[in-house]
Amino acid sequence: MLEVARFTTPPYPCNYLPTATATLAYRIILDITAQQYDALLRRGWRRFGCEFFRPRCPSCVACQSLRIPVDAFIPSRSQRRTLQRNAAFKVLVQAPTITAAHLRLHHAYHADMHRPRGWPAQTITPEAYVQQYIGGAWAFAREFLYYDHDRLVGVGLADVTPVSLSSVYFFHDPAWRPQAPGVFSVLQQLAYARQYGLQYHYLGYWIAGCGSMAYKAQYRPHEILTQYPRDDEEPVWMDPATARTA
Repeated sequence: MLEVARFTTPPYPCNYLPTATATLAYRIILDITAQQYDALLRRGWRRFGCEFFRPRCPSCVACQSLRIPVDAFIPSRSQRRTLQRNAAFKVLVQAPTITAAHLRLHHAYHADMHRPRGWPAQTITPEAYVQQYIGGAWAFAREFLYYDHDRLVGVGLADVTPVSLSSVYFFHDPAWRPQAPGVFSVLQQLAYARQYGLQYHYLGYWIAGCGSMAYKAQYRPHEILTQYPRDDEEPVWMDPATARTA
C-alpha cells in the first residue's frame, strides 16, 4: 500500500443531522491492492478517487457502516416491483469512463437535487470528474451504466474486490426518478455480486435519523459495523435484528 498522508478535518456542521457536528478521518492512498482495500471496507472506510475516509465525530456515532450479506438477501415485494418497472433498461458494467453524456447527466442530477434538498449548485469539469470518481486508475473500480435504448440515464460507480462490492456513488436522469432508479441500481449491483460469488455489498453509511440515508436499512438482512477499529483490530459486524433479540 502506498499511503502518502493522513489527516482529520476540523469539526464542521453535519450535512445529514442539522444539530450535529461532524469530523472525517482521511487517508490519501495512491496504490492499494483489492485485498488491502477489502480490509479497509471491513473497517468502515469509503473511497472517492485517492481519498479514503470514515467518520471520526467527537460526540456522535449516528453514522454506521452498513453491508448486505449477498447470499442471504431477499428482495421485498416493493423491490421486486421496481425490478419489473425497469426491466427494459439495459445495464453495462465496465471500468469507469468519462464522456460528455456522463457530464451532462451529472449536471442534470445535481441541478435537480439543488431544488428540493438545497445541494450546492455545481457544474463539474472533466478534470474534477476524473479526480473525484476515476482518480487512481484502480483495477477494482467499475461503473454500472444504465441505458434507455441508446440514451445514458444512470451511472452507478462501484468498487469490486474478490470478496465484496462497494457502492461509491449513483446519479441519474431526473426524469427517471419516479421509477426508483436508486433502488434499481442497488438491486443490479446485488445481482452482479451474487453472479460473481461475492460475499458482501457495502452501501456506505446508514443514519437512522436521516431520510436520505435511512432507506439503506430496507435491504434485508443487513449488518452494521459496531465501531470503527484500527487496522490491527478485528472489525465486528452485527445483524441488528439479532442484536435486538439477544
